[in-house]
Amino acid sequence: MNLILIGMRGVGKSYVCRLLTVLTKRPVISTDMMVEYEAGQTIPEIIAADHGDWRRFRDLEFEAVRKTSVFKNIIIDGGGGVIIDLDAEGREIYSERKVAALKASGTIIWLSGDIPWLAEKAARKDAARPNLDAARSPEEIMRSRLPFYEAACDVSYDVKGMKCKNVAKMLFRDFEEKL
Repeated sequence: MNLILIGMRGVGKSYVCRLLTVLTKRPVISTDMMVEYEAGQTIPEIIAADHGDWRRFRDLEFEAVRKTSVFKNIIIDGGGGVIIDLDAEGREIYSERKVAALKASGTIIWLSGDIPWLAEKAARKDAARPNLDAARSPEEIMRSRLPFYEAACDVSYDVKGMKCKNVAKMLFRDFEEKL
């Protein structure tokens, strides 16, 4: 069984995944890193090359999800929008295809927190990350994604104010028997 961490930008997924790797002795695969490797570009470069359009990135992300889902007994570090696709007009929608592939391979764990806390954390780390949507604030984007995370996850943890080390230990404790 794979452990798949999802959550909004800035919640600490990547660091928690690295800590879980130490605790579980399982490898971690980042969907964002797979996209960058396969594309030969960083995510900001992909988005810039497409003039701010995220469609190609979301398709590359699906391929990364599809490829990681065939592995067993790994930790998957899902990017902040791994449960997102875009409709014909470029609006964010729930990604049935990505969520189905992830669910088929393991347990989807949503690391959540309140919107102001997440927005503040994301703002501190955002220098190298591309703008999600120039027309909407990060808070608006986060609010619109909440139902997608709720629909995708098998279990959720509110991690507001928790240290990543404690989140990793909690997840290890809760899932140790299934690993």
